Amino acid sequence: MVFSYKTRNEEIRKVQDEEMDLLVIGGGITGAGVAVQAAASGMKTALVEMQDFAEGTSSRSTKLVHGGIRYLKTFDVEVVADTVQERANVQHIAPHIPKPDPMLLPIYDEAGATFNMFSAKIAMDLYDRLAGVTGKYANYTIDKSEVLEREPQLEKEGLQGGGVYLDFRNNDSRLVIENIKKAHEDGAYMLNKVKVNKITHDQDGKVNGADVEDLVTGETFHIKAKVVINTSGPWTDEVRELDKNDNLSDKMRPTKGVHLVVDKEKLNVPQPTYFDTGENDGRMIFVIPRENKTYFGTTDTDYHGDFNHPTVTQEDVDYLLRIVNRRYPDAAIGLDDIESSWAGLRPLIAKNGGSDYNGGGNDKLSDESFNNVVNTTKKYLEDAAKRGEVEKAIKEADSEQDDGEVDPSQVSRGSSLEEASDGLMTLSGGKITDYRLMAVGALRKIQEKLDDHFDLIDSKEYPVSGGDIDPENVDEELEKLAKQAQEKGLSEKDAFYLADLYGSNLPTVLTYDEPIQGLNQRDSLSLNYALNEELVLTPVDYLMRRTNFILFMRDELDNVKQPVIDKMADFYQWTKEEKERYIKELEDVLAESGLQELKGD
Repeated sequence: MVFSYKTRNEEIRKVQDEEMDLLVIGGGITGAGVAVQAAASGMKTALVEMQDFAEGTSSRSTKLVHGGIRYLKTFDVEVVADTVQERANVQHIAPHIPKPDPMLLPIYDEAGATFNMFSAKIAMDLYDRLAGVTGKYANYTIDKSEVLEREPQLEKEGLQGGGVYLDFRNNDSRLVIENIKKAHEDGAYMLNKVKVNKITHDQDGKVNGADVEDLVTGETFHIKAKVVINTSGPWTDEVRELDKNDNLSDKMRPTKGVHLVVDKEKLNVPQPTYFDTGENDGRMIFVIPRENKTYFGTTDTDYHGDFNHPTVTQEDVDYLLRIVNRRYPDAAIGLDDIESSWAGLRPLIAKNGGSDYNGGGNDKLSDESFNNVVNTTKKYLEDAAKRGEVEKAIKEADSEQDDGEVDPSQVSRGSSLEEASDGLMTLSGGKITDYRLMAVGALRKIQEKLDDHFDLIDSKEYPVSGGDIDPENVDEELEKLAKQAQEKGLSEKDAFYLADLYGSNLPTVLTYDEPIQGLNQRDSLSLNYALNEELVLTPVDYLMRRTNFILFMRDELDNVKQPVIDKMADFYQWTKEEKERYIKELEDVLAESGLQELKGD
């Protein structure tokens, strides 16, 4: 189904003439999840995003669909249970995107260690029980020699052994765009680069829509809607300030997370790896292979700067390099080895504490409380204790922790659904993993506000765009799709690349077979498809969020960026000035991602 600048322009005209049942403000994963369920349930839906889809938080994550084992450090069983169940649901409706990728958990004997070998095994067993993981993906432990056999570069001193448990790698921006495309397919008006300037009200003071601005043309117009929901992530409070009748207090405490990318020849890990920082700061760090690169992160620091433009600082780089070089002492990674990077904001809810994002925080349980929780959990796993006993031990442990100021890495990823007195709904917080579940709760409330005129879909059984493949046989399904691409002349490697990227949409991608000068067959197909069916408006949109060229394919980027720009200039009939502006935008993004300012280049 065509989803391009042509449909965008048509829908901007249409949305001014119709009253929407629902207006969604924010085109990250939360807004996309709400829109796809609303449109599928028959609601007349519009979504506006002031940037590109997923440009904010939802393309700047650690790029995993977590099972949440880090929450078991504080034995937050409910969070883990919800997370692992939702991970299975996301994999079911978007089977071409999250892929199983077992995580290695090296265990070190050092101050502030999150787990020892005993508690790690208990946590992993509980994790598997909650997730229903059995068979080839069930967790197991390995000794020190086996850990080093897998990763010889790892620090040897203090290493006790390790655990291996199931986690899933993710393509965060692709998950968003596939939800966006599905909502559009079901009739929703999905508009990127459209900014809300004001929340509007009827004569009774109730929210009835928004005044918005098309940032591409400068046109301003009004969208009328029966229900308006704010799903703008870190911008939640800023959007609510546009509603003069909103009587709720500020609720967000955004934190910044940073990731750095190096070539795999510099740091070669065979599988995702997750370990303590070794700084007794309660945090943990991921090191993850991707394409022919390795990336690592993340940080967790309070953020008060420009939400549209979080950046990587020298302090961020120093912190991550210090930790990674400690754990991989022979790697000797320096600033000049960093090929790309990204900084993102997490939409954390300030009032919640206790559960952290990256596994840490400074509040510690006493040994007595910690051991009580571990031992009670062990009995539960052996069917010698009831769940209530585990919950009691956890509550007792929680009660001993300080209720004062919470470290930024401890702020909960829990979600919140609130309604102001004028009817503006706000859905905030949460994680990529539970976006579908958050949307379910919001849609129930929206359904009530619309007088139950709509039957909600079962979103656990509603595939996103590209997800119409058997989730129980993903590898076989993608192999069949890849063979179709090979029949069109693509190499096996390029065919599987496209199958992974587009899933069941690959046959449609293959119809866009017009060659593009300067691009190979794979990239010609990809760009033609993105221009016509993924509402790409700028080179950065394509190279950063529809594909991974900027982050993980820098080796190929120099060869493709000019042909991409030339094709888009022709497609959109850009003037010379417009083309130069987009070239500069791309070069600025590349310089920032490559940390050129810090490198002094």
